[in-house]
Amino acid sequence: MRKMTIRTRLTLVYGGLLLAGGILLLGITYVLVYQRLGDKLFVGTQIGAAEVPPPGEAGAALSRTITQFQGEVKTNALDTVLTQGGIALAVVVVIGLAFSWLIAGRLLQPLHVVTETARRISGAPDRGLHERIAMEGPYDEVKELADTFDLMIARLDKSFDVQRRFIANASHELRTPLTVNRTLLEVTTEGPDASPELRQLGRTLLAVNERHERLIDGLLLLARSERAVADGSYVDIADVVVHVVSQVPADSVEVTAAAEEAPTTGNAVLLERLVHNLVENGVRHNVASGGWVRVESGTRHDGVFVSVSNTGPVVPRYEIPNLFEPFRRLGAERPAAPGAGLGLSIVRAVAAAHGGRVFADPRDGGGLTVTVILPTAATSEFPT
Repeated sequence: MRKMTIRTRLTLVYGGLLLAGGILLLGITYVLVYQRLGDKLFVGTQIGAAEVPPPGEAGAALSRTITQFQGEVKTNALDTVLTQGGIALAVVVVIGLAFSWLIAGRLLQPLHVVTETARRISGAPDRGLHERIAMEGPYDEVKELADTFDLMIARLDKSFDVQRRFIANASHELRTPLTVNRTLLEVTTEGPDASPELRQLGRTLLAVNERHERLIDGLLLLARSERAVADGSYVDIADVVVHVVSQVPADSVEVTAAAEEAPTTGNAVLLERLVHNLVENGVRHNVASGGWVRVESGTRHDGVFVSVSNTGPVVPRYEIPNLFEPFRRLGAERPAAPGAGLGLSIVRAVAAAHGGRVFADPRDGGGLTVTVILPTAATSEFPT
């Protein structure tokens, strides 16, 4: 059931107070009129009779006539007060409700400005953080709220700028020494004078260096993909699936694709990384032999989808939420498993940045089915 708006509640409160005051005023008027009509002098004046009736039957009849007339006058007057007063009260209440509706809307108009600004900022977080309400007028509660909101957005804008600069600097400062290490190791181990022990040590160090490179690339990509995609282009997930499946090495695992058209809007590089991580995880976390990975894409009622299923170890359903957390792997018995533990975290971040969602279901007999749902190219946001 939809709740009443503040404007409606204020209108009802103002109207209720007006109705209560009108009823109280009508009741006081009724009592005063009732007391006034009980005055004998008022009745005697109306019929032109003496205050003391003459003796005898004629006096008794006159007294009854006066009493009857007095009762009729009181009844008619009080009925008139109630009916005419009630009609007037109803008209006043209706007019009061209309004015209350207009006044409440006028008073709440600054709040609508705050709401619209917040909606624009939430729709484009990277670009919208530069926008401010900058409300003018007297310094009342609403202006205080708007100024506080502007201050909060300014701090968020500064934090995002600091984060962007950090990612740009970290991308260079962290990759450079690893690239230098890899070059030095390759030159040293490939020299003609390198002993077998030195070559083996070099291969081990190169593997460690490569693992660190993947870790840094994953962390930087995760940081970038957690921001919403501001400018997206048309991307067919089916093309991405075909390209990724053809590029992923899978010597001991059979990888098949059933790619149907799945048009969406977003960053092609991030979407390719999303599909690549899903397929790579499916290949990496599989059985020793006879395993398979199946990749599907297409359109459904709530958007486009890409789904990756694989054979592999049995995954308890209660462990699935942990798989989407950074550096979390299934169980404690796989600390030395290949990868940085960021694959599904990046998938979830990229999906959220594109207005989508991701979920996983364990397969009977082992393995997972991971499905990502994204908005179609015809919609601007994910359907609710």
